[in-house]
Amino acid sequence: MNKHKLSIAIPASIISDTPHLREKTSKIGLIARTAAIFRVHEIIIYPDNTHTKQTKEIALIAKILNYIETPQYLRKNLYKIEPDLQYAGILPPLRTPHHPVSGKNRDLKIGEYREGLILNQTKEGLIVDIGVQNTALLRERQFSIGERLTVQVITNGDRIEVQTVNRDYVPTYWGYRVKIENQTFGHMLQTEQFDLVISTARIAKNFTDIANKIAERWNTSERILIAFGAPSRGLHEIAKDEGLRIEKISDFVVNTIPQQGTATVRTEEALLATLAIFNLKILTKKSD
Repeated sequence: MNKHKLSIAIPASIISDTPHLREKTSKIGLIARTAAIFRVHEIIIYPDNTHTKQTKEIALIAKILNYIETPQYLRKNLYKIEPDLQYAGILPPLRTPHHPVSGKNRDLKIGEYREGLILNQTKEGLIVDIGVQNTALLRERQFSIGERLTVQVITNGDRIEVQTVNRDYVPTYWGYRVKIENQTFGHMLQTEQFDLVISTARIAKNFTDIANKIAERWNTSERILIAFGAPSRGLHEIAKDEGLRIEKISDFVVNTIPQQGTATVRTEEALLATLAIFNLKILTKKSD
């Protein structure tokens, strides 16, 4: 089990500056790929506009993120054809360990982990689709048809058998979860039990100046959050709407793109740049 659980918080208005669904879909796809590349465990979508409801935006972002995270072989049973997913064909594949390339029985190994979907029930147990030619048998009966599970292969012969496992204990990166946050950003930080909260902002300390301090806290933290602002407003403004100062509700406020050459940095761009820097300077240093 990985000691560190990295969450990122992104605002609902991340797609507000993109009018067409095709471009919205493409942007969300980039966020999903970035999260997977840098082993993010949880993507939190929070409302950042106190004047308008953002229910539709949040639902769209969550739906597409969840769709991308779902292995291809399970999508046809878990998702119907619907307008929000009409541009799903342009989404990039995650190519994470839980998105296996091969669907052949002979390539399946005992001990291998897979995502599965319960299709049916027999006298012997539950029938599970695990993305190979033949279905698998799960002898545990406490699950429902249509339920998605993380399983481990225990036999692979005339019959494939699997057992359920907690995905948090899979010894490799196993994708991200998506969480819809109904609370405002500041309230979320005050109520959620994060061990370390890092907010990104243009008006903040340079990352290189505080990298060592962040690394010290990172190494002793289990639940870590890196938060990002909106395309038109940063976290300073979002927190101010609630009468809060971002410095008071965060452990660190950091600028990860000093001397930026553009007037603004889009959230998906900040996400990629920030996680790349943390991966190099914090995670690599931790493993030395």
